[in-house]
Amino acid sequence: MNDVTPGPRSLPADDPERPRNLGNPRMGWASDVMAETVRRLGFRYIALTPGASYRGLHDSIVNYLGNFDPQMILTLHEESAVSIAHGYSKVADTPMAVALHANIGLMHAVMAIYNAWCDRAPMLILGATGPVDATRRRPWIEWIHTSKDQGGLIRNFIKWDDQPASVGAATEALLRAAKITRTPPHAPVYVCLDQALQESALEGEPVLPDVARYAPAPAAAIAGEPVRRAAELLRQAKRPLILTGRVSRSQAAWDARIRLAEQLDARVVSDSQVAASFPSRHLLHIGGPRARLSKEQNEAMRSADVVLSLDKIDLAGTLRAVWPDDRVTAKVISCTPDETLHNGWAQDHQGLPPADLSIAAHPDALVAALLEAIGSAPGKTDWAAPGARATLPPAKTAGVIEMGDLAACFNAAAAGKPVTFTRLPFGWPSVACDFRGPLDYLGRDGGGGVGSAPGIAVGAALALRDLGGRLPVAIIGDGEYIMGLTALWTAARYRIPLLVVVADNRAFYNDVEHQERMAVRRNRPVENKWIGMQMDDPALNLAGLARDQGLEAIGPITDAADLPAALAAGLKAVEAGKSCVVDVIVRPGREPA
Repeated sequence: MNDVTPGPRSLPADDPERPRNLGNPRMGWASDVMAETVRRLGFRYIALTPGASYRGLHDSIVNYLGNFDPQMILTLHEESAVSIAHGYSKVADTPMAVALHANIGLMHAVMAIYNAWCDRAPMLILGATGPVDATRRRPWIEWIHTSKDQGGLIRNFIKWDDQPASVGAATEALLRAAKITRTPPHAPVYVCLDQALQESALEGEPVLPDVARYAPAPAAAIAGEPVRRAAELLRQAKRPLILTGRVSRSQAAWDARIRLAEQLDARVVSDSQVAASFPSRHLLHIGGPRARLSKEQNEAMRSADVVLSLDKIDLAGTLRAVWPDDRVTAKVISCTPDETLHNGWAQDHQGLPPADLSIAAHPDALVAALLEAIGSAPGKTDWAAPGARATLPPAKTAGVIEMGDLAACFNAAAAGKPVTFTRLPFGWPSVACDFRGPLDYLGRDGGGGVGSAPGIAVGAALALRDLGGRLPVAIIGDGEYIMGLTALWTAARYRIPLLVVVADNRAFYNDVEHQERMAVRRNRPVENKWIGMQMDDPALNLAGLARDQGLEAIGPITDAADLPAALAAGLKAVEAGKSCVVDVIVRPGREPA
């Protein structure tokens, strides 16, 4: 978690966004109290696209706080602001703040908020509305930017919201919001600040909170009968299997999962939808991380007699893929705190899984408890010894680039470098994944909203820059890139090192596949599947679009012979502290099941 102790820190003297001539600013406005509370709550950054509805808060962050703790991170679109906060939380395991302008900024950001909700990402969203008191509104503009119950726009996919009507209520709302978003299961929270309240002068000395007294409760250790029963089932299992899902970025928790799997001689299946959760080339790990089970993983699941699910996304769908008749022969232990977020609007909770034992706790807590309860190794299992692991074929030395060529070339170029993949594209070969730690891969966006990848990459890279020592890399499709590319300006503006490799098939290829399925099912011409799908004639200049935003750019790379040098140059640019895009033209295709 961030340090929540306020201090006399400031931006470097040469930073162009360091405020000038501040002197000794005095707390005199309601928005000063709001800004100071955000600072005391430990928020280092606030991503925003400016808007008049929160001009009071904006002034307080700049001229009262000195644009530090939180520091403004300017974005070119509200959707990017939320995506950047989403990416930041994927690395930091703690929320970042966002400011959204009135109802219109909120509506711009809706899809990104839904992504963060589905991905269970913590985030403090500060919204604003025009003056609730109609007599204080400017003509026209402040009427159309004022809404009743603005939080109602997103209430179905946030954890909590409020619209406080006084300085004291605003302080309490911020304290409560920070506490709620930082308490698992995580999700965004929204506090809507009345413009007129922000701009009101303080009457008397405000009472500022001691934020330590409003901190979230520490994660509770779990014990008792549920842990005893789970330990007994696993201890007696002859073929235990662990499904890993939403877990923390903690190295200690990562190590604990390895110890548990090794103690049980359990086989492990991980999920590419979420961040790295287990070493992908560990002898106990079956296949590579995948969104859907491979044949090998399916067979292992069917052979298992006990399945331990550590907050696996869509556990019901995974079990049904193995046992289509719903007659699950394995005993199932399901550990997830997620049910407290489920509601009747969002169907992101997926199907209802059968479970012989359900434990409403964070998976990290259960793993720690099981290690203690199981004790020494329970004995040999009936699993066959792990066989030889599949390897990625070497890349072609020339010719048309396949996704496998891109994966092989990138792995060769990045060998020995501490890479964090902020995203990998559809079609990326799972056998190419070599995740050795919790920050090696950050998963997808949760909600499937195309265009999130650039913003998430920038936010993750911002957090990684603060940590130091790692190279953020986003390998994304051209559809993701085009829809979210203006988020990359923020990386260039704030000197955030980041490499974006575009696996560019010049089409919305996921939908090409859907049209092919429709044509086959309806006995219609498959050759028409490309119509309304291709981004070609003219081809988009993806490298040029990056270059025009101030990033370095390479490409398009069309021949496998040129790929190693291009990727090496991109990595070198990131190591030098720059943002860089490499456009690679790839043949459309998918990894076989």
